[in-house]
Amino acid sequence: MSAPRSVPDRTDAFAIHQPRLPRWAPAGVAAAAAAAAVAVGLGAGLASRVQWGLIAALLFVAGLYAVSARAEGTRKAKDRLATSLVWGAFLLAVIPLASLVWETVRQGVKVLDGYFLTHSMNGVIAIAPGGGIYHALLGTIEQVALATAIATPIGLLTGVYLVEYGGGRLAKAVTFFVDVMTGIPSIVAGLFILSVWIMGLGFGYSGLAGAFALAILMMPIVVRSTEEMLKLVPNELREASYALGVPKWKTILKVVLPTSLGGITTGVMLAVARITGETAPLLLLVFGNPAINSDPFEGAQASLPLYIYEQWANGNNASFDRAWAAALVLIVFVMLLNLIARLIARFKAPKTGR
Repeated sequence: MSAPRSVPDRTDAFAIHQPRLPRWAPAGVAAAAAAAAVAVGLGAGLASRVQWGLIAALLFVAGLYAVSARAEGTRKAKDRLATSLVWGAFLLAVIPLASLVWETVRQGVKVLDGYFLTHSMNGVIAIAPGGGIYHALLGTIEQVALATAIATPIGLLTGVYLVEYGGGRLAKAVTFFVDVMTGIPSIVAGLFILSVWIMGLGFGYSGLAGAFALAILMMPIVVRSTEEMLKLVPNELREASYALGVPKWKTILKVVLPTSLGGITTGVMLAVARITGETAPLLLLVFGNPAINSDPFEGAQASLPLYIYEQWANGNNASFDRAWAAALVLIVFVMLLNLIARLIARFKAPKTGR
């Protein structure tokens, strides 16, 4: 009996030894690109630091690709190029946002205090310091609350119809007009309410008129978010309910809606955040008021976006400070709404564990 032949060790033959750049290579290329950008900027007489940054970014992407292609190969260089482009797009999106928030905070804290939050502009001269945003903050809260009370049930029921009942020409028409409403300018909604509610029916300027326009802008977002969330509910849940003899309306009420409640609530809160900063319809319908008007159904009323516009239009330093402070309050208000939406989505989401 012959001895078994030994199998040659092919570990080294099949091993993959791919050269890689050292960890400090991207940082080194970035430093070289920054130095070259400064040299180009000074040589060309470019005064804007933004131009220097763009030149540095382009040199970094090109330099890293060239170095990687020479040391690691074309395939790895293309991977690094795609990664660099993704990070560049991320920075292009974040830097303006961070700059905006920083500038608003820096300018807004000058007059933002308890007095500013608890007083109105009644009796305050436009060019003089003092005054506050209490009347505008109260108006914004009331107008947004009314718009939410109007738009949420209509949008919710429309979304339920499109997913659970619709399927013919009417559903297609509703979907088409919802898509159209999603893209209409806010001034169009304001002009519509102005022509129908104020000029046609004879009602005066009020927070309710502004809430109608905001509700028009809010409804398509609620419809779309409700529709998408209801589509995510598994059909097995509906079929199990039908198998137990539960009618369709009760299945929707007891099974479908509770399952998608987190996503629907998030969509509603995001729609609220979307309408909170609208100015154009309020300029036409609310009209503005320097005094406190806690009745949104009667008389002109203030709002935060309109207050910012009016203060900036005054064109003096005191008004500019008030406008920046009001903008900061508005940003914080919208951020709180988004935070509430995320918390609701987190705690109301269906549990996936056993």
